[in-house]
Amino acid sequence: MSIETLAKWVSESGRIVFFGGAGVSTESGIKDYRSQDGLYTTVKEYGISPEVILSHTFFFEKPDVFYDFYRRFFISDASPNDAHKALAELEKAGKLSSVITQNIDGLHQKAGSEAVIELHGTALEFLCTKCREKTDGTKAVKAIAEDAMPMCPLCGGLLKPKVVLYEEPLYDGVAERAIAEIANADMLIVGGTSLAVYPAASFVEYFKGKHLVLINKSETPLDQKADLVIHDSIGKVMRAVLEHPEVGLW
Repeated sequence: MSIETLAKWVSESGRIVFFGGAGVSTESGIKDYRSQDGLYTTVKEYGISPEVILSHTFFFEKPDVFYDFYRRFFISDASPNDAHKALAELEKAGKLSSVITQNIDGLHQKAGSEAVIELHGTALEFLCTKCREKTDGTKAVKAIAEDAMPMCPLCGGLLKPKVVLYEEPLYDGVAERAIAEIANADMLIVGGTSLAVYPAASFVEYFKGKHLVLINKSETPLDQKADLVIHDSIGKVMRAVLEHPEVGLW
């Protein structure tokens, strides 16, 4: 009954917001962080945890190690999966007002979504640590893929991916935009996230709408508060919803 219920609510809603995490992209072949097969439990060869490597301090202390890790786990030719595509279709149909993502892979935009709020930035853009200018990530990613350090084309300074590392605050205005979207939604779908990363996870508390839906393979702290909980593949669930006669977008 859960797919039928979700499809009915989607058909009745006019301002859906999706709040997603790493689990949205695992079906595209990208590792998540905290699952049994995630980065934090499988990457041991560095002798330190990925949390340390992905920190502001470590980036400036050992950028060579940081970029070796980055090359191995954050440069990908992954394609959008059914979850990304379904959300883009809901936006196109005027049902979904925004996607709020903790991911940095750009797959929502690649699938066709336009109203995307990237809480933790994007791996596809870089900022110079010296002159602070933003640069297109194409050449930087190419350099990293070739095991070279990405350098600023303007001043020669070290480039840093435009992502929020540990010890860093969210970029200006991002939290406010996300909270406003959630507060004004009539339906909030939370998917592919353990709700363990703060402050992002706390934004869900601003939802005052009609239907709170949680789609995640494992339990989360929000399970008891949600109106509907589905412990299944998010791509599978979203495909079934869009194919359901009540929605009929696929």
